[in-house]
Amino acid sequence: MPPLDQDGNRPGLRESSQNAVSRKHQDALLAARLYYLQDLTMDRIARQLRTSRSTVSRLLSFAREEGLVQIQINSPIDSAVELEAAIAERFGIMDRAVHVVPQVENLNEAETQDRVAMYAARSLTPLVASQTVIGIAWGSTLSAMSRYLSRKPTHGTTVVQLNGAANTQTMGLGYASEIMRRFGRAFDADVEEFPVPAFFDRSDTKQWMWAERSVRRVLDVQARMSLALFGVGSVGADVPSHVYSGGYLDNADLDSLAAEGVVGDVATVFFRADGSSDGISLNARGTGPDFDALRRVPRRLCVVSGAAKAAALRGALHAELVTDLIVDEATGRALLAEQA
Repeated sequence: MPPLDQDGNRPGLRESSQNAVSRKHQDALLAARLYYLQDLTMDRIARQLRTSRSTVSRLLSFAREEGLVQIQINSPIDSAVELEAAIAERFGIMDRAVHVVPQVENLNEAETQDRVAMYAARSLTPLVASQTVIGIAWGSTLSAMSRYLSRKPTHGTTVVQLNGAANTQTMGLGYASEIMRRFGRAFDADVEEFPVPAFFDRSDTKQWMWAERSVRRVLDVQARMSLALFGVGSVGADVPSHVYSGGYLDNADLDSLAAEGVVGDVATVFFRADGSSDGISLNARGTGPDFDALRRVPRRLCVVSGAAKAAALRGALHAELVTDLIVDEATGRALLAEQA
């Protein structure tokens, strides 16, 4: 068989014009298969077809022009952008306030949480300015996020703990306090810890404590928040929320939450799938912020990782607790699927 000429045709063959076109299509298809399916280099293809490298390049261009080859780019970034817009529209969040971290194959849920936490830490830095009061709700996601904070010196900034951390087993100092200190160090901020239990044994004890001046001082700082930062707790998550795994709830508490239709919590305040929180008995003993107070905070950044938290996140969105959302792609898709 004669070699190809510089136009990708085979000279010396007495063929009709239609047959010549057909032969060129065959040669272009062969070059495309060798290049795209077998990953051969243009030089190797040129040797196999007994032609030059530039002729192979023209054959590949011809294959694309004739529709023999169609190149499709599946960009996870484009996919994430579409998902962000769909979530924002579905739940009434402002444009560009939803950020989806693109999915990476073969990562387990803990590794995905780590990627989301890193993204959230970087996204937080531009939101923090001098004189900002930042409310922090401790949890597994914010704990991971606190390890990736970049330092940004500010003046007059305060970091305030939103819910107590003590329980019957521990005062919570080694967990919640370290999270608070990391945020404080990142922004040269004063740190206001909340020295109360996550849940009181009795609701009237909470009422008495809320009248104490030492507690009122922290509550007054919370009332001045311009930025609140929190995750969403869910009992069924693969990476369990700390409130469910850290000894804060006993079996009776868990049974009560199930009976009352609870799907999750924000800052240890529990809510149902429709976002309602009234009449949930454990909330009367909890030390997290009342949702009406939380909604008054101008910026409320929610960071969520794990598709098992989709139902809880949906409830938080229905409760209108979120103005800004950072979520992994799998959870974002599960969120829309549940809403459909």
